[in-house]
Amino acid sequence: AEYSTIHSPSTPIKDSDSDRLRRSSDGKSRGRGRRNNNPSPPPDSDLERVFIWDLDETIIIFHSLLTGSYANRYGRDPPTSVSLGLRMEEMIFNLADTHLFFNDLEECDQVHIDDVSSDDNGQDLSTYNFGTDGFPAAATSANLCLATGVRGGVDWMRKLAFRYRRVKEIYNTYKNNVGGKYALIYSTGLLGPAKREAWLQLRAEIEALTDSWLTLALKALTLIHSRTNCVNILVTTTQLIPALAKVLLYGLGVVFPIENIYSATKIGKESCFERIIQRFGRKVVYVVIGDGVEEEQGAKKHAMPFWRISSHSDLMALHHALELEYL
Repeated sequence: AEYSTIHSPSTPIKDSDSDRLRRSSDGKSRGRGRRNNNPSPPPDSDLERVFIWDLDETIIIFHSLLTGSYANRYGRDPPTSVSLGLRMEEMIFNLADTHLFFNDLEECDQVHIDDVSSDDNGQDLSTYNFGTDGFPAAATSANLCLATGVRGGVDWMRKLAFRYRRVKEIYNTYKNNVGGKYALIYSTGLLGPAKREAWLQLRAEIEALTDSWLTLALKALTLIHSRTNCVNILVTTTQLIPALAKVLLYGLGVVFPIENIYSATKIGKESCFERIIQRFGRKVVYVVIGDGVEEEQGAKKHAMPFWRISSHSDLMALHHALELEYL
């Protein structure tokens, strides 16, 4: 590797799921973010390094499964690869739609989970009925969430904030690993027994086809997470809700607290990097890890070291450099 420049409503799956995820995965939508909220910097002043990760094709193989390009590159069967990608896509949207309000929030995408928290009045949501509060109808009829800068009224914005708060609660409930290898999500009901087994089987098949790509990435992520002076940040071109679904499914919630996940769909990765610098300050060292031009250019603009991931050997070299404390 080259180290250069040193309780939710149950909602049906939509017919356009495939087109929708490819759109959010490609990250071609660009608009202006409404807010620039940031969580407070961590209280520990010992933080020395912030590792900013890309998601697709860096930590998990996804788009190249759907296109067959991964199979062609590594001598695998393209139809099998595409089939795995489509099954993965379905699982992601099933989770996003059923438990994370994606039917309500698809056009109300945010960069960060706390970006609408100022509209939340802290109301107890334990008996709140999201299915009958009138939010989806209002959003659809008025196109209130589109990237036009138009906002709904106070009541509507509060309902939006309620949904993001519940998503955060669900994420934090199911993010922790139990029994080692697999995330809590599998054993406590978010997926249910049948989908749980289907996902575990699919995940194993993807790991086999990709020669344990995820396992290699997890080694580096886990090593960074074990350090008291380092933190993992995720910046992805996937919309925020599907990105959270991916992180939960792949058991990555332990190394990526929800406050450390940013979606660049609306504002681009460079702007996300600026938000992260504003959050953690300029005294820490930032290292960007990814496979794409956008994160490389953003890293270069902010004088951040960039570690390119384009093969298994890049992931192994990254882990080796971390083990030897070069990074």
